[in-house]
Amino acid sequence: MKKLLIFFITIALIPIINVNAQTVVNVSNQEQLKEALNNEEVTDIKLNNDIETTEKINITRSVNIDGNNHTIKYVGTFGSDRSSDNTIWSGIYIFQVYKTSATIKNIKLTGGNAALLVNGSNVRLEGKIDVSGNGFGGIELSQGKNVTSTVKVTLSDDINIINTTETSNKPTMWVPEDSDDATIIMNGIAKTIKSGEELTITEIEQLFEDVPQENPKTSDNITLNIILSIIGLINFIIIYKYLSKENIREL
Repeated sequence: MKKLLIFFITIALIPIINVNAQTVVNVSNQEQLKEALNNEEVTDIKLNNDIETTEKINITRSVNIDGNNHTIKYVGTFGSDRSSDNTIWSGIYIFQVYKTSATIKNIKLTGGNAALLVNGSNVRLEGKIDVSGNGFGGIELSQGKNVTSTVKVTLSDDINIINTTETSNKPTMWVPEDSDDATIIMNGIAKTIKSGEELTITEIEQLFEDVPQENPKTSDNITLNIILSIIGLINFIIIYKYLSKENIREL
């Protein structure tokens, strides 16, 4: 009976083990990246090396992508004449996050018309995000056709946005005029980026210059003081009761 019970428990655990084994996937090329994004059981994708892609990478479900300090570079063509000039607008973003949520960290996205399109989505950016080398700029925050959800971008405490090709015509972050306002969040503080607004890296940093930083030591000291006060009160009560008993004995 005991052996039979162990057998049924083992059989029951097999699908659980398989699911967990598929949640984190390492990818080394365009096809593996697309397969991982199409597999809904995969929650985390990590790049093993630099990747070249001949098409825009669409992210249409919740997922975490760790670039592992590698690069995804678009090496396809632009326009009807199949030009290699990425200043010919063809709607080529390295990543397009569409009506979902995603976390992207430690990655360089280059070679396209733009690096990242946050399309009616909620995206968290962590670590080093390099958007250099794109024809029209870095990160577009927009809704697009038939999308009504507000665009939100959350920046981690350790965010380091890089754009060595930033110019007045190639902003690091922008909201197109045909889109509603977008929101950038850092340390729980939300800032509105208005329709038609374009931001440089410096302007993004200036948005959060007045944001207070958390101080764990302060909260720890408050907790310690409360505990010490409680202990002191308990000691006072014990001493008071002891002295009261001594007074009664003397009477």
